[in-house]
Order: sequence, then C-alpha cells, then structure tokens
Amino acid sequence: MGEMAGLEVNLELLREFERGLDPQHPERSKVPARILGYGEISTVFEIQAPSLRGLACKRLPIFRTADEMARYGAVYDEYTHLLQEAGIALPPHGHAAFCDDAGRPVFYILQQELPHASLGHRAIHLLPQGQALSFARRVFEELSKVWRFNHRQSHLQIGLDGQASNWSLVGFDPQHPTCNEATPLLYIDTSTPLFRRNGVEQLDPELFLRSAPSFLAWLLRLFFLKDVVDRYYDLHRVAVDLIANLYKEQRPDLIPGWIGTANEYFAGQPELAVAPITAQEVRAYYREDATIWRLYLAMRKIDRTIHTRLLRRRYPYILPEQIRR
Repeated sequence: MGEMAGLEVNLELLREFERGLDPQHPERSKVPARILGYGEISTVFEIQAPSLRGLACKRLPIFRTADEMARYGAVYDEYTHLLQEAGIALPPHGHAAFCDDAGRPVFYILQQELPHASLGHRAIHLLPQGQALSFARRVFEELSKVWRFNHRQSHLQIGLDGQASNWSLVGFDPQHPTCNEATPLLYIDTSTPLFRRNGVEQLDPELFLRSAPSFLAWLLRLFFLKDVVDRYYDLHRVAVDLIANLYKEQRPDLIPGWIGTANEYFAGQPELAVAPITAQEVRAYYREDATIWRLYLAMRKIDRTIHTRLLRRRYPYILPEQIRR
C-alpha cells in the first residue's frame, strides 16, 4: 500500500530507505540519513539520496494496521487544510504511507527543508533583542488567527503547538538577521493534527502513547494524556509554553520581554480572553514540563535496551542521546 500527496516523492526509494534503516544510527543506514532535529516524540531527518534531498522527513512508525494509518492520513490532510483556512501559512508539504516488507505500516510526513537559521529557536540566537521581541509578537499574531477561527464557529476547534522551533521566518538572512511586523512566518509542526469536531478529538489520543514504553503507557494515560492534549487548545497555555521553552533554548534573558510583549498584545485583543502571564507561572511550567520529558526520554531508552538487548527485537523509534535543557 502506498499513497502520496502534495510534494512529489520517490516512494520506492522511501521503501528502500525503510528496508535498510538503522533506528539507533540513522546515518549508518543502507541509504544514510542526516538528522535535522529531535522533537520530544519524533525525529526529523533528510534522506541522503538525490531525489529526496531538500526534504525534511518525519517518520511515524506508530500504526498497527493499514486502516489505522489511513485514518491518520485523512485527519492529517484535514488539519493542514484547516490551518490554511485559519490563515496559517505552511511550507510545501505532503506525505507517503506504505507497509514495509514485514507488513508494518509506516507514515512519512514530508516538507520542503527550510534554512536552519530561519527556524525560530535558531533565529532567536541571531536576532538583536528588540527584534527577538518582534518575532514573539509575530508568533502571538499567528496564534491569534487560529483562536479567532475557533471563535468564529463552534463545531471545529483547532489545537496548536506554538513553540519557537515550529516557526520559520521567511527570507531570513543569518548574515543580516531581522524580524519586524511584516515578516512572514511558516508553521512546520503538523505531525500532531489536533482538532475537535463538535467537541470530539479527531486524532486518536492513544497514538500519543504508541512510542511510550508499555510499562509507562497506563500511567501516562491516567495522569497526563488529557492534560497534554488540552493544553494545545488553550491559548494562554500555548503562550506560556512558548515563553517557558526559552529556558530549553538557552535564552532565559528573553523571558521578561516576551512576557511583557504577550501581555501587551493580548490586552489589546480582549475577545481572545487570554489572562496575563506571570514570570512565576512560566518558571513553574517549565520545571514541571522539563522533569516530565526528561523522565520520559530516560524510560524510552530503558525500553529500547529491553527490546534490543534482552528481547533481541527491533526497536523502531529514533531517540536523541540527550536533549539539552
């Protein structure tokens, strides 16, 4: 089974890559891959083959059946259309879905690879402090488009992860880094297609738990899953998450200015009803979030060891050795 949308991609080459993939060392795979970035759950890489160069590939080996993967693909397509309907610009994108030689479903999200320096979490290390504030304001403006869309009608609600690393500044020049009120942004994190129709989540929340160690899944389901999903529908919490992530990005010096920018911006948008953000709230949020994700990664590494060394089974996920916080 295979299907493609949007970007043209060599499906047979993707199959060949999957066939020879070494999840623990992607660069040593039969068709080597270059890691572009690690998320908390998935990894983005460029496959080093002529027809796939220039594409950022996010691999999702979380599905148990082809039907389940097809349902995800339909939700993914609708989510990207809804984001664009709300006014969010996306890079050229598409996806490919197929079953590997062992019959396991694998879904690849494909995007045009963007200049590394243009990604928000990198740009904030190059922009002068005042223009880093302009970037923050631009993100708040983009987020507001989604929540205005949500307010305009009641049957569809879009969720979004607004972290700096999920935005690309169009036309960004690292030699002359600038950001102003007219700088266009692209949103790149579409792999978790969160939207609700008449209050019902369209993405199966259980998919979040597929990459979790089996001995942790019940705990995550009981205590964390609903809260983690709900946060992406709450504009106040999305803004807090964006600002708190400056600790992880090693720019805590920007936090006071970003809090001030957020509060000033949202005070001028009373229809969005976003409560003021405090420094104490941002610190507490980040401490809790960092602890959860640090523990989660450690448990996944234990699970990988159990799979590969004790059970002698293939571990399908690509894990970072360490995420700096």
